[in-house]
Amino acid sequence: MLIKTVALTLLAIPLTLAAAAPHAEAAGTPQKVIIDTDIGDDIDDAFAVALALRSPELQILGISTDSGDTEARARIVDRILGEAARQDIPVAAGIPTPPAMGLSQLRYGNNGHFARSTHPGAVDFISEQIRRYPGEITLITIGPVPNIGALVDQDPETFRKLKRVVVMGGWIEAVKPDYGNVPALKPEPEWNIKGDIAAAQKLFRSDVPLYVMPIDSTIHLALDEVNRTILFAQATPLTDSLTLLYHLWAGAGGVTPVLFDAMTIAYMTDATLCPMQSMRIEVDDKGLTRAVSGKPNAQVCLHSDKDAFMRFYMRRLAPPQ
Repeated sequence: MLIKTVALTLLAIPLTLAAAAPHAEAAGTPQKVIIDTDIGDDIDDAFAVALALRSPELQILGISTDSGDTEARARIVDRILGEAARQDIPVAAGIPTPPAMGLSQLRYGNNGHFARSTHPGAVDFISEQIRRYPGEITLITIGPVPNIGALVDQDPETFRKLKRVVVMGGWIEAVKPDYGNVPALKPEPEWNIKGDIAAAQKLFRSDVPLYVMPIDSTIHLALDEVNRTILFAQATPLTDSLTLLYHLWAGAGGVTPVLFDAMTIAYMTDATLCPMQSMRIEVDDKGLTRAVSGKPNAQVCLHSDKDAFMRFYMRRLAPPQ
């Protein structure tokens, strides 16, 4: 969690030019997406899911959970979708793994509201959707990727029929803090990558088109107190869920949420928010994501516009009256 603590000290970073980005296949045609999330410990996953629910450009085929107690995470998603009147969206539970930390938002999902009796397995669910819509689905990963590693192992041919994978993960370059003469922070293994290093290596070697939002372009996306107050005052079922989840997270030691994961959703609807450049990224055995020479295997956003992102996010969740 060091990375997410450090986030509060950093400046917004200037924009750079980028490569082409995902768009709907035709004007007015929503993009088919599946979101794979470790919702329940850090709070940014909930803010990302909320943005997806407020993005008509996306057709959410399902939300799958990963890492640790995936059934508990699925119950959190159940309630968010129920409160938002979106129980039409399937919820799949991923491969359970030893927990890396406690779930700060566990009580939100454990009170029984909108809980589903069963959840399909995430690996089989994602595979079935890809076979149903070959070449059409964007898989959005905003947590560790054990489900994706298992899918690559189980059926690499089907996995390669994804249209693309949009990833929040990694840390490529040193990032300069926003005060004094503090030296630039050197890259470290990022949470979503080090959560399952072997699976992340499989993803980056999969030959599926990757669009990557690392720490470099997301660490400065702090949702300040003013915007939180405006957002929570909306008193919609969805923002009420964010309010409850935020306070559970804050009660476990959080203060200012950084919306790392929400950039993946924002990018799917407005690619100018996180311009891309072609790079070859390798994941080493410690979980570091390194830019190396060779044929590019990913489009990577190293710099984003915090102010533009925040305006976008607030318009979606707290639109002007």
